Amino acid sequence: MDANAPLEIERKFLIRYPEEAVLDRVPGVRRAKIEQIYLTAQGGETRRIRRWEEDGSVRYVRTVKRGLTAMTRIEIEDDISPETYEELKEEADPRTRPIVKTRLVVPDGDLHFEADLYPFWTRMAVLEEELPSEETPVNVPELFDVIREVTEDPRYTNAALSRMADGELREMEEAELRAAEPAE
Repeated sequence: MDANAPLEIERKFLIRYPEEAVLDRVPGVRRAKIEQIYLTAQGGETRRIRRWEEDGSVRYVRTVKRGLTAMTRIEIEDDISPETYEELKEEADPRTRPIVKTRLVVPDGDLHFEADLYPFWTRMAVLEEELPSEETPVNVPELFDVIREVTEDPRYTNAALSRMADGELREMEEAELRAAEPAE
């Protein structure tokens, strides 16, 4: 992969499941339904295809990522046809399952937060913000109740979540919420 390739720099937070009706009223908020499938990959790369449905239109995207730091990855994306998407499904990593989620994109000045709501969790979600640099400060809006930052926790990548069984995902949710409870 080219070292001059586009970078994805993001911070990631585990949040309590947000009130969707409240978020839907935020000016400029967008809602998308996403299906992403992880493909077999080699040498530290992550390959995926994604079906992104928003406002009645559908976009298909192929992505290749290579991690540089916990926060920064080289990310190369290109639009693909629905036919190519279907063909690439044949390369799905057998150790994974498709990730299906609702993404709420919430404006934050020139940037935006992305809240990913997964069907396997009912009381928590993942919030991320893509940044221009690792030094850019993040101020999570009060709309979101942060449990903890998970930028450096590899269990909270979508690729890792795609390798977990439902029982593991529910146990993860229970453990996180127990740990977030105030001490008595």
